[in-house]
Amino acid sequence: MQEVKVDRELDIRGEVCPFTFVKSKLVLEEMEVGEVLRVIIDYPPSAENVPKSMREEGQEVIAVNRIGDNLWEILIRKLR
Repeated sequence: MQEVKVDRELDIRGEVCPFTFVKSKLVLEEMEVGEVLRVIIDYPPSAENVPKSMREEGQEVIAVNRIGDNLWEILIRKLR
């Protein structure tokens, strides 16, 4: 798999649903179509809920990777 160029990073460790999605969405709205947002979370339900909600919003979820103990990164490409 090729390396994904990350345009912005949002570290929201300590946040819980639905704030993880809301904060991710607000940052994505400031970005250009085609740019990639890397979201770092430590709340397990968000590792499922944020990607699901982003897909429902019409965004591309490139990857959800566990990067540590109770730590995930979600890579989202803005499509609209």
